[in-house]
Amino acid sequence: MSTVKNYLSLVKFSHTIFAMPFALIGFCLGMRFPYWGKGQWNLNKTIGWDYDVTNFLFWMPILKFILVLICMVSARSAAMAFNRYLDRSFDAKNPRTAIREIPKGIISANSALRFVILSSVIFILSSYCINSICFYLSPVALFVILFYSYTKRFTALCHLVLGVGLSLAPIGAYLAVTGKFDVLPLLFSFAVIFWVSGFDIIYALQDEAFDKENKLHSIPAALGKAKALRVSELLHVLSAACVVYAGYYGSFHWLYWVGIVVFIGMLLYQHSIVKPDDLSKVNIAFMTANGIASVVFAVLVIADLFLK
Repeated sequence: MSTVKNYLSLVKFSHTIFAMPFALIGFCLGMRFPYWGKGQWNLNKTIGWDYDVTNFLFWMPILKFILVLICMVSARSAAMAFNRYLDRSFDAKNPRTAIREIPKGIISANSALRFVILSSVIFILSSYCINSICFYLSPVALFVILFYSYTKRFTALCHLVLGVGLSLAPIGAYLAVTGKFDVLPLLFSFAVIFWVSGFDIIYALQDEAFDKENKLHSIPAALGKAKALRVSELLHVLSAACVVYAGYYGSFHWLYWVGIVVFIGMLLYQHSIVKPDDLSKVNIAFMTANGIASVVFAVLVIADLFLK
């Protein structure tokens, strides 16, 4: 049991709260829009879902949902464990990260690498079980999320690469259901890119001095704390614009707009409590505010979808 706990800590499983809700939005968009006929729920006509539990088609959406969850968790676990494996020497030198599992010897570097390989294999196999387009795109997705771990070594735009990695959640879940791309889930993906990039910059403020000293790249190391916060604010404005436009484009109703108020409110809140000369509330901004933003927003978006 302690081994499982150690690996959950290694991959920061609690941080799944950021991308998972958007994956659920993508999945529900896929369920909602292709099967909606003239304002009425049309699953029975479209896929033969006649509520007979002995009918295999009854279980199809449930099975796909489980596979999407497996893909989401395994891909994120691979990415985070690889990041910890690759950054182990830097983590050992940074007082803030020296307590992590690999520097402390709780999990060996080789064990972490084996975990990365296992998670990657699970991700690809799960994608294969979903549909052909997800399977064909799975190596691309895997490359993006693993490549992020290298970016801090050569570009301050590493935050955007992280955002791109997490933005695959809504469009990937939508593809799992429909097998095709569409504008609405892409709008949510762009919202995730700007949202994640913005709050990752806030989190990186803590390591500005360390990054400079060790020749690592980040927006705070390149621009300083004050200007980095301005960049983060701009990215969050863009994220807010994406979810607002998605609301108009998708003709959502009032629950969606309540969700937007909460989402934007949490963006404003985190910028109100983090200052260039006071980083004491970075973790509240990073985990609490963004966790509330993603979960509450997703619940209200999904409720709006299925209560139309």
